[in-house]
Amino acid sequence: MPKAKKGGFFDTLEGMTLEARERYQSKGLREIIEHAYANAPSAKEIFDRAGVMPSEVRTVKDLEQLPITRKGDLIELQQSKPPYGGFLAVPQEEVDRVFITPGPIYGPHQTEGISWFGKTIYAAGFRKGDVVINTPTYHMSPAGMLFHEGARACGATVVPTGVGNTDAQIKTMLDLKVTGYTGMPSFLMAVIKRAEEMGHDFRRDFALKRAWFTGEMLASAARKELEERYGIDTYQCYAVTDLGGCVAYECSEKSGMHFMDEYVIEIVDPDTGKQLGPGEAGEVVATPIHNPVWGLIRYGTGDISSYMIEPCPCGRTSCRISGIVGRTADAVKVRGMFVIAKQAEQVFSEFKEIAQFQLVVSRAGERDELVAKIELADASIDEARLSVLLSERFPQVCRVRLDRIEYVPKGTIPQERQTIVDERRWE
Repeated sequence: MPKAKKGGFFDTLEGMTLEARERYQSKGLREIIEHAYANAPSAKEIFDRAGVMPSEVRTVKDLEQLPITRKGDLIELQQSKPPYGGFLAVPQEEVDRVFITPGPIYGPHQTEGISWFGKTIYAAGFRKGDVVINTPTYHMSPAGMLFHEGARACGATVVPTGVGNTDAQIKTMLDLKVTGYTGMPSFLMAVIKRAEEMGHDFRRDFALKRAWFTGEMLASAARKELEERYGIDTYQCYAVTDLGGCVAYECSEKSGMHFMDEYVIEIVDPDTGKQLGPGEAGEVVATPIHNPVWGLIRYGTGDISSYMIEPCPCGRTSCRISGIVGRTADAVKVRGMFVIAKQAEQVFSEFKEIAQFQLVVSRAGERDELVAKIELADASIDEARLSVLLSERFPQVCRVRLDRIEYVPKGTIPQERQTIVDERRWE
């Protein structure tokens, strides 16, 4: 087995032999399935409808017998069986905290003994002595608190700056000689560009040496600029908000993202749910085996990727995903938040002035841009007033603001159109 680089592993699981990992995950899978079946009513219903008993799921391959649960399913179940959709698998009094993600989806968490993001942030080189600004929101969404806990698990000092307020972030970084950043790459780039506008030479004046990203893809061009121009060692993590944790993460090799041992991860055909082999692109499906609170089995992320089984020189022995190459049709992540087609349809259906619409996601510089293209039912409609109303209503439901509203002639948008078109290219 290759030796670990960068000071070893966060835990012994990362260096398990392939045989030990298979035993570990099969045991965890059996235990969590039995627990979910006995304690989470919706998990039991899924098994019963499929005609499968928990005792019949002994290995990862056996999961193919069960259907995939996706974000839209979870939203509908939480609406019909509030508040947790029948997936809470412990008594309510054992829940430490509840996060809220778009849908809304209520995500119960336990914190005892768990460092949700410590492993991935440790792999990025964060250690005791680092001073880290943690830039995601701490409000409702899990990102701020979970990243904070992960950095602390590595021994780092955390400054909970949260989102926005670029000038204050810059002053904090200078005053505290911040060495680490956690958050989205586009925001770090915005901070750097603003610092340069203020007259700073970022590489000379700032102490920032490493950055850990999630919430949006790290484009290769952005990584090259951050590392070569600004001297920042960059890493990325693939996190799934509704599962409450990181699913895959980069090591020092930066050649794919290692599967987290705390999940059973499948790459499947999104239409059939059948597992695919190495190198075949399919939907990422994850089952947490470390979380007794949340009885989700086979949660479909909607992200498309493939995996590789070749050994990694870093010494970690888990498989690696090659990166997220696309999305299934039901949701698209914009600026770190999912825009869900069903919710967008709900918003636009509230306005009788709108005959047809389509959302288009693109990149403007280092930032995701969300544009609504609209065909009006009547040419006499007040576009300015409608734009104000729609701009207020859309983020109330979808949690992301529209960057622009474009009114287009009738017939521009196809009748059989995709609700959300993702035009981003990650070169």
